Amino acid sequence: MPTTSWLVLVYRVPSEPASKRVAIWRDLKRLGALYLQQCVCLVPRTEELTAAVDRVHGKIVDDGGDALCMEIPQLRPADETKIIDAFRALRDKEYDELIEECETTFVKEIEFERFRHNYTFEEAEEIEQDLEKIRRWCLRIVERDWFAAPRRSAAEAWIDKCQLLLDAFEHDVYERDSRALASQDTHAASLDRSSHSHSDGGQESAPPRPSAQGRRAAPRQEDENHDH
Repeated sequence: MPTTSWLVLVYRVPSEPASKRVAIWRDLKRLGALYLQQCVCLVPRTEELTAAVDRVHGKIVDDGGDALCMEIPQLRPADETKIIDAFRALRDKEYDELIEECETTFVKEIEFERFRHNYTFEEAEEIEQDLEKIRRWCLRIVERDWFAAPRRSAAEAWIDKCQLLLDAFEHDVYERDSRALASQDTHAASLDRSSHSHSDGGQESAPPRPSAQGRRAAPRQEDENHDH
């Protein structure tokens, strides 16, 4: 990002309540401001950042504080290099925190769920939501990474790795779910066949009912023997 000028915000807020002072600090950190010392911070001058600093300036005044925003058209080359390096170091620190989240939380979570064989759609969905949070976090860092910090590529590579791990986990969840459904269908079909088999088998095992002619023939044979 080519830099032509800078904005410096110098402010003072009441010490109490502390929540207001913390809120101003948080707002400026979210902008990506570099603190030169307490209550003195700097950002590159762009239209978007100028509007954002103006909003913080107004918030400070509304909270009963004082603020002064100055535009610095140009820094000496050595000082500008020092400032840009400091901005890159800030962003690299944020990228390293994101990488640590990937390594120690996201990867370990998948490993733990595999260890306990928790292959469920609900768990896969929860892990996917965790990855989306990491992606949004990375996007916020990138938005304030005005000077291409070196660790950005490593952070993006880790997000890609997490996506591959999630894809593999979801595939295993799908395979197990499909096998479970197929097993249920097979079991249901087996029960259905067994039910029909028992029904047909009962009819075959019953003794044949003698015909009326057969029942009448037997006494005649006895009569004939008796005559003899």
